[in-house]
Amino acid sequence: MKSSFKLTALICCLFIQSIQAKITLPNFFTDNMVLQQKTKVTFSGKANSSASVVITTSWDGKNYETAADATGAWKVIVQTPQYGGPYEVVISDGEVLTLHNILIGDVWFCSGQSNMEMPLAGWGKIEHYEQEITKANYPNIRLLQVLHTAGQKPTDEARLWEGGWQTCSPTSIPEFSSTAYFFAKEIYEKTHIPIGLIHSSWGGTYVEAWMSEQTLTKYEELKEAYDKMKTTDGGLFDVKNGNQPTALYNAMVEPFIGFPIEGAIWYQGESNASRAMAYRALFPDMIKDWRNKWGIGNFPFYFVQLANYKKKEESPVASDWAMLREAQTYALKLPNTGMAVIMDIGDADDIHPKNKQDVGKRLALLALKNTYQQKTVCRGPSLKSYKIKKGEVLLRFDGTENQLVLNGNSGSHAFAVAGNDHKFYWADAKIHGNRMVVSSPQVKEPVAIRYAWANNPNVVLFNVEGLPAAPFRTDNWNE
Repeated sequence: MKSSFKLTALICCLFIQSIQAKITLPNFFTDNMVLQQKTKVTFSGKANSSASVVITTSWDGKNYETAADATGAWKVIVQTPQYGGPYEVVISDGEVLTLHNILIGDVWFCSGQSNMEMPLAGWGKIEHYEQEITKANYPNIRLLQVLHTAGQKPTDEARLWEGGWQTCSPTSIPEFSSTAYFFAKEIYEKTHIPIGLIHSSWGGTYVEAWMSEQTLTKYEELKEAYDKMKTTDGGLFDVKNGNQPTALYNAMVEPFIGFPIEGAIWYQGESNASRAMAYRALFPDMIKDWRNKWGIGNFPFYFVQLANYKKKEESPVASDWAMLREAQTYALKLPNTGMAVIMDIGDADDIHPKNKQDVGKRLALLALKNTYQQKTVCRGPSLKSYKIKKGEVLLRFDGTENQLVLNGNSGSHAFAVAGNDHKFYWADAKIHGNRMVVSSPQVKEPVAIRYAWANNPNVVLFNVEGLPAAPFRTDNWNE
């Protein structure tokens, strides 16, 4: 009996030791991953207590060695080369763990609410989704899907698709973010740089849910909601409670802080449309928050302005969505940001427009121009200056490589002017090169002009490349 007991104990002891000997890594360090090129990547994890840990990288054949501490924790910083691969990384503390099929390229963090989340198939079913899925053979584009998780406190571990990183294929792409995929596809086809996409979004969520405690606590009006969240039992929220302040930052952003990325793309704002004035500060603060946390400088941050949505109005009226679109432009004051305008490809009856191909492409144009230094036009016309003369508003634009294009007739209910009474009337518009003259017989002495200022505006102003002008107004009236 005693010898049997001793044998069982010995087997258990050896089993426990074998478990302890197994190297562990963050759960998004898997086969098929993409590591950011030309930078330093931190490998970390657990090993045997005080064990020697050696990492060997096949791109340079170097060994990187460190010692685990008394708890088994270890960390090694590895230098990555210019893009290429596939490679292997071997990690050993006596037991060997090998990561296969690794690419060196550019990693993009893709986040927001349901329009970023919208997949090619599944509940989304974008335009021509069957053909797009069939053509999605891009072994040098890799996909990492973060599952919905809300956290009371910041966590190091993300909930992911089983298996972690996936190679982009007709099998893996149907349930992945369509906007992120078309963004990566456009960049890869133009640069041939391997692209890694970390997709971490959740439909119907506020921007506050994606911000850290340190940034949000300066907003007094959010203090009650945040304090309530901190006293919630359980550590992790049920999916119904994902909209608590900081909850999605804690569980769906924080795990990746410190993992080098090239930049971020963002598609969100619908849920904040009724609080556009607050979004003017919240959204730029979120960008600064992420940049401060990652600690890699002002990385590129490109975002999508809200599409056209809801019924068209017969007369110029106030619009929450127009106010939110304007609030989004406040983020453009930050360095290394860009905005994709998509008011011409929305859907009056569906908050989730099906044309995600052009959404991804317009985000990619911003990156190709500003991040990858390619010669391309990445945005439509934007108002540069205006003056009022003899009952007419004279407008000048930049962002026009050649000239303005007006789709539709001159009185297409896209421009509106107002006098001192603040009442807007539809106006006529005429183009002269990169200038425009706008007037209305109903407003003899205009003082303000608005363009595409509606939930679902008529979008008529483009450049010759087919990119739409961003909406604008010259007044600051909250009406």
